[in-house]
Amino acid sequence: MPFIKTDFPGLLVFEPKVFEDSRGYFFESYNENTFAAEGISIKFVQDNQAQSSYGVIRGLHYQLNPHAQTKLIRTLSGSILDVAVDIRNGSPTYGKAFIIELSAANKKQLLIPQGFAHGYSVISKTAEVFYKCDDFYHKECEGGIMYNDPALHIDWQIPADKAIISEKDTNHPLLHNCITNFTF
Repeated sequence: MPFIKTDFPGLLVFEPKVFEDSRGYFFESYNENTFAAEGISIKFVQDNQAQSSYGVIRGLHYQLNPHAQTKLIRTLSGSILDVAVDIRNGSPTYGKAFIIELSAANKKQLLIPQGFAHGYSVISKTAEVFYKCDDFYHKECEGGIMYNDPALHIDWQIPADKAIISEKDTNHPLLHNCITNFTF
């Protein structure tokens, strides 16, 4: 199967089968039947795409219930350091960060279930990130955690003087002060 289980319950790395020849490559970035064969039944309703330059750090974002989102993240060009933080009360990995490099070259994808905060840093000159969501964006359900919360021990692989962070992302609370309504 093209899914790799992580130590975080429900968090999966998806490695699609890539067919390459002299013309280039082809792969199915998403196939409902492939996911269903792994017991994953998700109805994606929204696709998002972002382009960023080196040093951009986005996150850590999530949406609260009743509009929590499962996300399937991939990189169309460049490379990112993708981060998922488990914020499900009662989870054995609560408060821990999973970090993986997603790139156009490795074609890996990260399936992030509801109850995780998500963010990424751009570690190439530029990167285009594409992700599918199983619920629509709802501003009133927005949540966030400070990207540099010392309790999370995240190395974004960006020097402090090169980091580009939105004002909104510099004003999120620390994990121990964030509002969540997720239960494992």
